[in-house]
Amino acid sequence: QVQLVESGGGLVQAGASLRLSCAASGRTLSNYVMGWFRQAPGKERSFVAAIAWSGGSTYYADSVQGRSTISRDTAKRTMYLQMNSLKPEDTAVYYCAGGIILRRNAVGLSDRYADWGQGTQVTVSS
Repeated sequence: QVQLVESGGGLVQAGASLRLSCAASGRTLSNYVMGWFRQAPGKERSFVAAIAWSGGSTYYADSVQGRSTISRDTAKRTMYLQMNSLKPEDTAVYYCAGGIILRRNAVGLSDRYADWGQGTQVTVSS
């Protein structure tokens, strides 16, 4: 359906900033929601942020709200996650996800997303 490829991860120091990118290809992104999930070793996958492709409504997890910004470039079919003031607890593999999600209160549920990227590692040193 939709192929998603993440990039932009790396090793940074606490307090630094990082911008993750997710490029989409394939099917038209009508009624599509793209989001970010992260998973640390031994932890369950958790929601980070999401954005509606049409309209641009954004959603954030409490843990990143205020220091992260999700956006998208419709022409480039690319989603971005700008992360500032990074903390060691932000260390995880970050996955780009996408799917047709009609219920706003369901954007944080990983089971609702059909398309997934391969993940990009973010490591924040203390």
